Amino acid sequence: MLAAHFAPIDPEHIFFEIMNEPEQNDPWRWHGIQATVVGAIREVAPRNTIIASGAHWSGLQDLLVLEPLSDPNIIYTFHDYEPFPFTHQGATWTDPRVRPERAIPYPSTPENIASKLSQEPTLDGQYFLDEYGENRWDAARVENSIEFAAKWSALHHVPVYCGEFGVLRDYAPPADRARWLHDMRVALEKNHIGWAMWDYQTNFGVVSKANGVTTPDPAILTALGLHVP
Repeated sequence: MLAAHFAPIDPEHIFFEIMNEPEQNDPWRWHGIQATVVGAIREVAPRNTIIASGAHWSGLQDLLVLEPLSDPNIIYTFHDYEPFPFTHQGATWTDPRVRPERAIPYPSTPENIASKLSQEPTLDGQYFLDEYGENRWDAARVENSIEFAAKWSALHHVPVYCGEFGVLRDYAPPADRARWLHDMRVALEKNHIGWAMWDYQTNFGVVSKANGVTTPDPAILTALGLHVP
């Protein structure tokens, strides 16, 4: 119904994403679901580009095990919020280990994370945060992960798009948040992968809104390669 409704509009401006962040643990079952949906879309909208994703939350690892569909007009998307202990520090709706985190730095080292371990009330949480430090996330580590999306794209001769990346701004150090967004944007562009930051104006936003006034964050605009008006 949605495809039929929008099909008359210029297909260069209307793309159909099958599902945002699906929750299907079996990638082969998800492949069958996506193929069925693509077939239904094509019955009424043969010209529009379709956006497909991996099976579980549209993650990068989900993309790497995804079998491309037979349709030639598909862009494959992934979302990237790694390292999660940094990007989701203080989040209340996801992994409970990020909930107590405050002012977690990026880049990470064992030394700059050591003093933060006490924020985690469980050994599991401390291990989770300690691993973030031991993995030494920095620009090179970010670029290394994004290169795998580019390798998958080249292997299957299909376009890849990063549909989401971002940092919850409630508790992240502002300069570190801008630095990670910069490193992600540079890595994506270096690997010829289109991108969209999550999000525009809420708690991951590039702007703030209050009393009807929109205030851009200059550091985030610069990190994204944009220009302050």
